[in-house]
Amino acid sequence: MGAKKNFVLDTNVILHDYKCIQNFEENDIYIPIVVLEELDHFKKGNEQINFNAREFARELDLIANESLFRKGVELGKGKGRLYILTGGEYPEIISKSFIEKTSDHRILASTYTLRESNKKQRTILVTKDINLRMKALSLGIEAEDYINDKVTNINIFEKNHETYNHISPDIIERLYSNEGSVPVDSLDFAADIEPQDCFILKSNRSSVLVRYNQETGLVKRVEKERSFGIEPRNAEQAFAMNVLLDDDVKLVALTGKSGTGKTLLALAAALQKNEHYKQILLARPIVALANKDLGFLPGDEKQKIAPYMQPLFDNLNVIKHNFSYQGREIKLIEDMQKNGQLVIEALAYIRGRSLSDTFFIIDEAQNLTPHEIKTIITRAGEGTKIVFTGDIQQIDSPYLDMFSNGLVYMIDRMHGQNIFAHINLLKGERSYLSELASNLL
Repeated sequence: MGAKKNFVLDTNVILHDYKCIQNFEENDIYIPIVVLEELDHFKKGNEQINFNAREFARELDLIANESLFRKGVELGKGKGRLYILTGGEYPEIISKSFIEKTSDHRILASTYTLRESNKKQRTILVTKDINLRMKALSLGIEAEDYINDKVTNINIFEKNHETYNHISPDIIERLYSNEGSVPVDSLDFAADIEPQDCFILKSNRSSVLVRYNQETGLVKRVEKERSFGIEPRNAEQAFAMNVLLDDDVKLVALTGKSGTGKTLLALAAALQKNEHYKQILLARPIVALANKDLGFLPGDEKQKIAPYMQPLFDNLNVIKHNFSYQGREIKLIEDMQKNGQLVIEALAYIRGRSLSDTFFIIDEAQNLTPHEIKTIITRAGEGTKIVFTGDIQQIDSPYLDMFSNGLVYMIDRMHGQNIFAHINLLKGERSYLSELASNLL
């Protein structure tokens, strides 16, 4: 156990994880009063951050007493104390460095004052705001990101669809025979294979795509299956379609850059399996651009979210274009939309719904926090399949990164489970121009 430290929490840490005060072990936690003021502005709304603001207020109310503002309150056995910093001091060094007296600068002032009044212990500002960390460091104040739910190793993105060479031709032939599978023990590298791993086996004459099922102990051939007019164009897409159509795989993560077909494959598979599910839900989180929320946009509620949902409708139109305008498939899609069997909506408006017998696709999942991902998955009822798609290189949320977003966190925690599959799509199939731009720009 190291020396006890003082941690000062920024507002965004609490909005990211409302239970964060339980994660600092024996160290003391300080919350500047300005943070409570900021949290007050977030209490109304349907987004996860609004829920987190309300939940933290309830958590605080359960432990608060008259000593919270003077002596602090105990957080539990083996944990430190929680204090609210109410001092209005604004040190000269802060006012000289930063002209405006913003909330961020008031948090810096509280951290600086605490450090100066208690030099025997390290005082560290915890914030997910990179700019605020830079400002703190410019003043000699220690600052850290909130790393409790950060993934330290993302090699999980390199293990997908490996190619194993020098495989016995007999094994390849058995995989192409009526059996279509071989025991995993017949492979020399069996110890390296995890549940739902997809890979390529190559002999000196041929190759085959396969997937491992731990429950059966078999490595089974993967075909390029056509679903609702969409056919896989490469090995990764074939693997993706295979796990999407497998009802035993209840949780799927599809990652990859723009244009690799993540959402299109998921939607096509969902439509192909429409008779197995009562409802197909497509949703994506709304991350407003240029710091403008939905209130900035004109129109009513549905008109405000329409631009954010358009990519999902675009994927649906791609599928429609594969069929005749008067075809049975087009009528099926339109009927499903009319009777609520196929719903495309903002994620905020789907939270709270029953998720039994549902094929649930969450697009742009890299913009979700670990807590949001957990909230969604834990709502899954019997017969539900959940598919998360996203590109960990394109994160729009200012307080998430490649290591702390919910999609990476979920993949890291779930890999190795037999009901979970992760496919990382590498090759763009939208167009040659799109692929070229993605690689070069």
